Amino acid sequence: MRHLIYSLLFIFTLAACGEQASTPSAPLTSSTESQITEAAETESARLNAWFDEKYDERLQQFDPISLTMQGRKERYTDIDDMSVQAQEAELVWFQQATAEMEDNFDYDALDREAKMSWDIWQYQLEQAELAAEFRYNGFVFDQMNGNHSFLPTFLINFHDIASVSDYEAFISRITETGRALNQGLERAAETATQGVTMPEFALDGVIAQSQSVITGAPFTENAETDSALWAHAKSQVANLVEQGALEQPDADSLLADTADALTTTLAPAYQDIIAWAEEEKANAPEVAMGLVSQPGGEAYYQYRLANQTTTELTADEIHAIGLADVARLRSEMEEVMASTDFDGSLQEFFVMLRETSDDERFYYPNTDEGRQGYIDDATAAIENIKAVLPDYFATLPQADLVVRRVEPFRERDGGAQHYYSGTPDGSRPGIYYAHLSDMTAMPKSELEVIAYHEGLPGHHMQISIAQELQDLPRFRTQAGFTAYSEGWGLYSEYLANEMPGTYEDPYSQFGRLTSEMWRAIRLVVDTGLHAKGWTEQEAVDYFAENSSVPLAAIRSEIRRYIVMPGQATSYKIGMNKILELREHARLELGEDFDIRGFHDAVLLGGAMPLHLLERRVQQWIDDVKAS
Repeated sequence: MRHLIYSLLFIFTLAACGEQASTPSAPLTSSTESQITEAAETESARLNAWFDEKYDERLQQFDPISLTMQGRKERYTDIDDMSVQAQEAELVWFQQATAEMEDNFDYDALDREAKMSWDIWQYQLEQAELAAEFRYNGFVFDQMNGNHSFLPTFLINFHDIASVSDYEAFISRITETGRALNQGLERAAETATQGVTMPEFALDGVIAQSQSVITGAPFTENAETDSALWAHAKSQVANLVEQGALEQPDADSLLADTADALTTTLAPAYQDIIAWAEEEKANAPEVAMGLVSQPGGEAYYQYRLANQTTTELTADEIHAIGLADVARLRSEMEEVMASTDFDGSLQEFFVMLRETSDDERFYYPNTDEGRQGYIDDATAAIENIKAVLPDYFATLPQADLVVRRVEPFRERDGGAQHYYSGTPDGSRPGIYYAHLSDMTAMPKSELEVIAYHEGLPGHHMQISIAQELQDLPRFRTQAGFTAYSEGWGLYSEYLANEMPGTYEDPYSQFGRLTSEMWRAIRLVVDTGLHAKGWTEQEAVDYFAENSSVPLAAIRSEIRRYIVMPGQATSYKIGMNKILELREHARLELGEDFDIRGFHDAVLLGGAMPLHLLERRVQQWIDDVKAS
């Protein structure tokens, strides 16, 4: 293989030398071009096979959770090793694998798509190495993230139980979860010793969520209700009995084993987390701020911005982009407000929308019927847009999508909606989750835009299409880059406005602008909190001045930004890049521009850093011109 490549390079060298001489060089023959193409295809196929082998090796060694998330049942009894030692071992594996790649493959001999795979793999390694440098700067548990809330969600929603052995693996994973939580607690304690302090609200969130997991049977004596995990266990055993896979005595024995695992292994781990969080509250700052108050905060924030936006934009540049977008969106909001015949200022319009929670024109009742109404209407909005998607997309996802309420043990008033992907084979649907504990934080005007962001044509479309791609290495179909994925979600809100049958009343249109404003505000307040010394209240005040978002949701959002530095900036930066690339393609191609082709160019390579997305779109433009 290499001999052929070197021979071809020698041909190019002779041709180049010939251009220096008086004798003109001969053009490449079709036979030579065919050899070059065949060489690239062969080297690329070899590399792609290597990528799949290494990706599977990585999952098998380090990531049984991802195996399950992808619908696979290898290592089905296991939960990932969450220790620092395991993280270091995985990084060493990644470095060694990359060195192996560089030693055994010729980048210059690859085709275009294989070069992209190489560059994404290299980028992921660079990010993993940087993350290791800041291992103790971030929070292990907080009100937004952490295995204290993820692992119960994983056990209930993603560990499929179709047989007795699957259920026995479920029991094993309950025990494994206790071990993983203890490992997380060790990392959290070490983080605290390095001077990184958590705000009190984050600790309170951890305590409340942890207590919720271990409240009810079998954790609480004489409990009148079952805990979420116990209710799930009982329902799964009952299903196995109903299917004839279990006799009742064996079912009773399995449930006894489950209760033992929950009470003797899982509960103590949660109790230790609660005790740690209670103790840490004594170190919490009186006024919640961002990374400016943390040791090494400035360097950590620069890393987070680069990681989350996949750009080299500085905090000051991002802040300025946000201020400009906020000003533009305020002007557009005023135009929509005028169409409602409201007599007052934009700020008064914000207040009116925010303080009319008892008006069913704007809010659902804060009842179970209202919550079901939200789920039904969000589902209807998604179903409605499905009909017009083929006019804008050449490739559509095969996986199904469902809308669900967040489980009680992790639900928060005003919490942001979110999406969990289905399996690559479609056996488990994608899930759009909504926090519905406080319906006064869920205005009707924003239902539609959020459904498009989380569902179609947003996250569900992008992630499902990526997972269903057959001609890319599997690591790319599962790759995640926040600026790309959240940029696509926000772009989808904008794109939906160009489709018929969406945002048909001015309040829904105002909701769309509110959602984009929300993300523009994020650029301002995230950088304000973490680079300019803003307090939590200053960030809340700025948000409220420029948005009709309910105050409960604003408070929840600001607290999210404090514990997840930089993440909130990815949405608008990603959207801006996709819109910039679309406009560039439109100008370059003129009448040959096809929105369906553009969307294929963006989506059919899977998630990637924005600079590589720019390269991919330019390649598509060049291909269209050439054809």
